[in-house]
Formats: sequence, structure tokens, C-alpha cells
Amino acid sequence: MNAVTFGPCPCCRPARGGLRAEAVDRPSITEAEWNALYDKVCNWGRWGPDDQRGTLNLISGAEVARAAGLVREGRSVSMSRNFPVAPAPNNPTPAQHFMIRAGDDCAPAGVGMQATSDYIGIAFHGLACSHVDALCHVLQDDRMYNGRPGSEVKSTGAVTHSIITMKDGVVGRGVLLDVPRALEIDFVAPGDFLTVADLEAAERAQGVSVGRGDILTVRTGRDRVPDPEPWRLAGLDPRVGAWLHERGVALLGGDGPNDALPLGLTGRGSLHVLALVGMGMHLMDNLWLEDVAAACAELQRWEFQMVVAPLRVEKGTGSPVNPIAIF
Repeated sequence: MNAVTFGPCPCCRPARGGLRAEAVDRPSITEAEWNALYDKVCNWGRWGPDDQRGTLNLISGAEVARAAGLVREGRSVSMSRNFPVAPAPNNPTPAQHFMIRAGDDCAPAGVGMQATSDYIGIAFHGLACSHVDALCHVLQDDRMYNGRPGSEVKSTGAVTHSIITMKDGVVGRGVLLDVPRALEIDFVAPGDFLTVADLEAAERAQGVSVGRGDILTVRTGRDRVPDPEPWRLAGLDPRVGAWLHERGVALLGGDGPNDALPLGLTGRGSLHVLALVGMGMHLMDNLWLEDVAAACAELQRWEFQMVVAPLRVEKGTGSPVNPIAIF
């Protein structure tokens, strides 16, 4: 998603669980509060002036080795949505999937090798595709993480902070915080901002604690919402960024765009700005968390080894991604 700041937006929103509530004021944050928050979590220079990995530096070899110890059942679960080829209000530029040669157009049997092939293309940023944002994806005041100028994202691609910094993939301890399950609701109301209290309630309910180097995923129940509005999604209050910083989270993902939509904030920006620009934290948007949530509930554990492997797109602002949870 793009970093867009909206003015105050009093609106009638569904309550948690889907019931209608009275009109309420959406969260707001003043310019002074935003600046203080941004300064508190800013990691510029923490890993050197030329660093492009940001909070991925929090995953050391020790964290990777410990995550391997979480593999007990030998069961893997995808955390990605299917390739989004169907046009929809939240998918105005659907992915392209065309057949180049199909089984009914192969070489005749016995004449050379019979093969099928196809073409795929995708504009992955937005609300339909499971993807990971590179640190060059969002700017504040014409700067990206570690103070690099936004002008280094050129018409030919990103000179720095591109998705190629994740070319070797990310492996670590994955943690799912299933907020609807913890709050005993079907889904978090579209437009609702989750707070630190909500995340810590999920920790207590699940008997898990988010810590240094973790790959954190937060389920809002987006895919359980009946008749969803395309541009109205639950997400995290940007002030959760301070908690993520204190806990040492290395990578964040959600079943929506991580930010609640519409943003409805006064001030400078969103969690996307805070994480990508200030913290140097890559974000995974629009994950499919229903299957992994079911697996966690069945096994009664909400931690697992997690593997995140973006495409090696040189100069790319991100990539489609299919994270895998391994139990």
C-alpha cells in the first residue's frame, strides 16, 4: 500500500464480531506524538550507515537454529493466497495468467517432447496479493530507511533497499497471534485498530510470548467477514510500532495490509511508514492465515519454524511471497 495520511474520519463502524456500533471517532495521532513515536523506534544507523537489511539483522544463526527445533510433526502449511487472477474492487489490476501452449496444442504423440507452458505477470502491491514490501517501497520526507534518498528508486528500479536484500530468504521462529480467537469473536471489525492490549491478550490466551528475532503474523479474521467492503479492513494502530520495537520483532505480516483501512489518522503516516522507513522492518501484506490458524489450534501451539522466500527481483520494490509454516 502507499503511505497516505487521511484527516479525522468519524464514521459508523461494525463492532468486533460484526455487530453495528454507534458512531465513534477513529484513532488520531498528533504531529508531536507521531514525531516522538518515530524517533523512539527509528533504527537508522543501528547496524551501520550502509545497512539495507534493517530488523532482519535481529535474526542470528542462533535464532535460525532454535527455530529448527520447533519442527516436530513434519507438517508444512502455506500462508499465501492463491494467485489473484479474478478482477475485483480490491484487485483492479488482476494478475495475468495466459497459456502459451496447452495440452490440446502439443506436438503430436511420438513427435518430439510434449510440453505445456504459460505466462504469468502481476502488479503485487495492493490488497489482493500476498506479498512482501521492500524497504524502498515507502518514503517519508523523500527518504527511505537509513536516510537514503527516495530519488534512488528510479524509473529503472531501486538502486538500494530493494527486495534483493532478501535473496537468501528468511528463516526463523514464526509466531501467530490469533486475535479473534483470543477475544472469542469471529473476526475483528473492518476498520478497527488493534492495540498492544489486543496483542498481549492473544499472547496470554495462547501461552506464547513474542521475542527478539521473531517473524510475527497477526490474524484479524479478514476472510471471515461477511460481505466485506473492499477498502475497509482491520489492522494495527501505528502506536503498536513501539511494542514491536521493544520486543525485537524482525518481520511482520498480517491477513490484511497491516494498517487498518481507512487510516483515519491525523499526523504524518501509518504503520507502513513507521516500519519500512523508520524501523527498517519489511512487511508482509495480505497473507492467508486461516489454514495456519487451524493448524495452531489443532496442535495447541502458536510457534513454528517459518520460511519466507521472495523472488530474486533485482531493483524490485517487493515480491509476491508464499511463506511456509513448518510444525
